Amino acid sequence: MAVAKAKSNNQRFWRDAALPFVEAQRVRDGRGVCYEKHSHDTFSIGAITGGASTCWNRGHSHDVQTGSVVVINPEDVHACNPVDGVLWSYQMIYVDTVWLRDLQVEIGADVAGDFAMFGDIIANDPAIYRDLTGLGHALFDRDRDALGKETAMVSFFTGLQGRLDRRGGRSDVGAGDNRKMRRAASYIRAHCADAVTLADICSAAGVSPSYLVRAFKQAFGMTPHAFLINCKIQRARHALKRGERIVDVAFDCGFADQAHFQRVFKRLMAVTPRQYALAQAA
Repeated sequence: MAVAKAKSNNQRFWRDAALPFVEAQRVRDGRGVCYEKHSHDTFSIGAITGGASTCWNRGHSHDVQTGSVVVINPEDVHACNPVDGVLWSYQMIYVDTVWLRDLQVEIGADVAGDFAMFGDIIANDPAIYRDLTGLGHALFDRDRDALGKETAMVSFFTGLQGRLDRRGGRSDVGAGDNRKMRRAASYIRAHCADAVTLADICSAAGVSPSYLVRAFKQAFGMTPHAFLINCKIQRARHALKRGERIVDVAFDCGFADQAHFQRVFKRLMAVTPRQYALAQAA
């Protein structure tokens, strides 16, 4: 069975080993589901299926409600959270960037062989909302096989390329700064489980500490330390999807102990590591 429920039954995750490039999530009542600012290494797209909430992305807060579609590029720092006392529900689909880039290349929607970032943050297009929620139903459908689900994925994301602005959404940091900050980010990703120091990152990027902190936050929307923690959690997420033990994941991702890992994971993912791991396909 490819679908599993979190213990509270409020959040459901779906994934299938036959389709390792996609993961889906549904939340029935999001009033208690709160996220700190974080990013994903996947492309993420979500539909607000009930109520209203706020979504912070690319430095700005947006009000969203039933029918809104939230678009999150890989590495976009974001946080979607409830409005006090207001019921909201939503579904999210997380797509491997390489899979989506290859699809873009096939249909000529790529940027010189690279993934084409989307400029839209919020889309209020009824057709996109209808098709996105339809894709969610297809992925969670126990009676639909992997071929049917993959076909639904290709159909939706092929059509999406012409519906959204593909001019990207990155910051206006200068090209030289971006190269240095990309080196810093690459170093952090590669060493996120180690005892990384600010001096280590500065050495990798070839900049001073004050320059790093200012330019990195401008480029990525978070400090180097917050980016490091986020990388740890994304690494942990992939390990849990592979079925690794929580205690081992905590150690391998550089956390002091399992309790610390669980607290940080819950802050960024709004579920515990165990709840997230329960969605592992059988």
